[in-house]
Amino acid sequence: MARMSDQPERWTKATTYPDMWADPDDDPRNSDGVSPDGELATLQDFLSSYRITLRMKCDGLDAEQLALRSVPPSTMSLLGLLRHLAEVERDWRNWIREGDPLPKLYGERDADFHGAVGEQSQVDAAYADLAREQAAMDAELAEHPDLGERLGKDGFAVRELMVHRIEEYARHCGQADLLRECIDGRVGQ
Repeated sequence: MARMSDQPERWTKATTYPDMWADPDDDPRNSDGVSPDGELATLQDFLSSYRITLRMKCDGLDAEQLALRSVPPSTMSLLGLLRHLAEVERDWRNWIREGDPLPKLYGERDADFHGAVGEQSQVDAAYADLAREQAAMDAELAEHPDLGERLGKDGFAVRELMVHRIEEYARHCGQADLLRECIDGRVGQ
């Protein structure tokens, strides 16, 4: 099991603001104009921004770097986070659906992290799984624009689910910041 062991020099691609990941003109999260109108559009905008942030933290790394684990006994890696979020997106669909749950993508508990190995086929599959599961969850929720509507056997409100999704991505983006800095020293929000 590979681990991060040396301390790389801290650096950023940003030149305008040295604490940023990229310059404003190069940052895909920046949009011209005002923020979206309405609560649902605002929640969707925040979710989209965190999804982009996670991908940005992984950009430019090879399969072996993406699979590097943090400090023992943690099994966390950037590749593991990609796989975990694909699994979570799928699980959220189970929260709002009736009937039998969708099967796990990677197996039992923590298999999303344990199975994250530094092979390009694993990386490609993780990105494909994440994109597919995000699109499927987004499509299911698009049928329920009322944030107060309750879904699934446990009656989760759409608003609660949207806020939970944002929280999940935000937390993992924070972890991705630290993982990336340990891998190659790149810093920035």
